[in-house]
Amino acid sequence: MGRLHCTQDPVPEAVGGDMQQLNQLGAQQFSALTEVLFHFLTEPKEVERFLAQLSEFATTNQISLGPLRSIVKSLLLVPNGALKKSLTADQVRADFITLGLSEEKATYFSEKWKQSAPTLARWAIGQTLMINQLIDMEWKFGVTSGSSELEKVGSIFLQLKLVVQKGNQTENLYIGESEFLSEPFHFFHVLLSQGAREAPQIISSRKKVIPELWSSHSTASPLVNNKPSAGWRPHS
Repeated sequence: MGRLHCTQDPVPEAVGGDMQQLNQLGAQQFSALTEVLFHFLTEPKEVERFLAQLSEFATTNQISLGPLRSIVKSLLLVPNGALKKSLTADQVRADFITLGLSEEKATYFSEKWKQSAPTLARWAIGQTLMINQLIDMEWKFGVTSGSSELEKVGSIFLQLKLVVQKGNQTENLYIGESEFLSEPFHFFHVLLSQGAREAPQIISSRKKVIPELWSSHSTASPLVNNKPSAGWRPHS
């Protein structure tokens, strides 16, 4: 098995078999199961509803609930890791293919992931701030270059560095580039409400944006694979 983006831990033996079981589901069945899964990912406190929906899915599709729970546990392996490491939709797709899921189903799941990314990111940050005391937040916010004349504006991205208190120590948490951010201003409002001290100036043009947009108190670096890029130095 190739290297995964979502985890460096050994993958349980059952995962390969569960992926093969998923491959046997029809497109409509997989779509329905994915819908149930994303309802749970975006509202993880609704455990009872999630279990009830799984039970209903099992009954409707004549699948035993026990094996279905194992399949769902394996299916959650990638999104759980993706939330922790801020993986892109392409990385999510690649991990599912590595685990044995068909390209068609992996692509479908990654598209759903891309659509749900703003909601999932808000929840992940909220959980971080609930568990740990936020000391500081630094961010970068802008628009990438358009790839063609038809897409001159490009993609909106957001990069974050959260400094949180864990016991007697502080820890830096990096949330990587989110070029799929479809609700940037609402998302930015949520971040400000969580304790950020200043809003950065957003610079934009129709053709290109140079993303020198760290907030004035920021010393955070650009992020590459969820880590500060090598050789970076703060702006004076």
